[in-house]
Amino acid sequence: MRNGRFITFEGGEGAGKSTQIRRLAAALRAAHAREVVTTREPGGTPLAERLRAIILAGKARDLGDFGEALLFSAARIDHIDRIIRPALARGAYVLCDRFADSTRAYQGARGGAGENMLTTLERVTLDGVRPDLTFILDLPPEVGLARAEKRRGQGGIDRFEGEAVAFHAVLREKFLEIARAEPERCRVIDAVKPEEDVAEAIFSACREKWPHTSTEEKKWA
Repeated sequence: MRNGRFITFEGGEGAGKSTQIRRLAAALRAAHAREVVTTREPGGTPLAERLRAIILAGKARDLGDFGEALLFSAARIDHIDRIIRPALARGAYVLCDRFADSTRAYQGARGGAGENMLTTLERVTLDGVRPDLTFILDLPPEVGLARAEKRRGQGGIDRFEGEAVAFHAVLREKFLEIARAEPERCRVIDAVKPEEDVAEAIFSACREKWPHTSTEEKKWA
């Protein structure tokens, strides 16, 4: 039985996913009596965090796009089993910074992992756990990479931030393709706008998706 609500945040580098998750989590906690769980991919569990460190350090790059997709999927299976599925069963809101759409977009951007292989891998990995609502934070890659560099400061770039701008342009289109293919689930948000405007667009979409609340919840703000 699943009673919770699963919301994912997707987009390229520097799109502001983590910031918007924090804002939505705070708004949901203020408006509802439900538990709110925030998590991320790759990551969320000790095993998945170890795999995250390996992938983002570029140590799995020689495995190729499909090899990286397999590692992401291994992390995702552990994440679903230990964090996401139990939280949804409890009736919680689960807000996740990246999920399966990121694997489809990133590992599919160069064409090294075939669409059919990624689709099959996704189906096996998710085992029926899919987002109810996905926000794709959209912005030009040059803007996102500049934001990521500013956020990073003197720290080193990770595996994907180091890709050429052309890769990030293809990545952006991959996310938009996903949104066009699944309009009932996906909402494209203009992430170039000020943080407050982006947050309001996200919260408005949640109100639209779930306009009615149960007796134990407060009214939407």
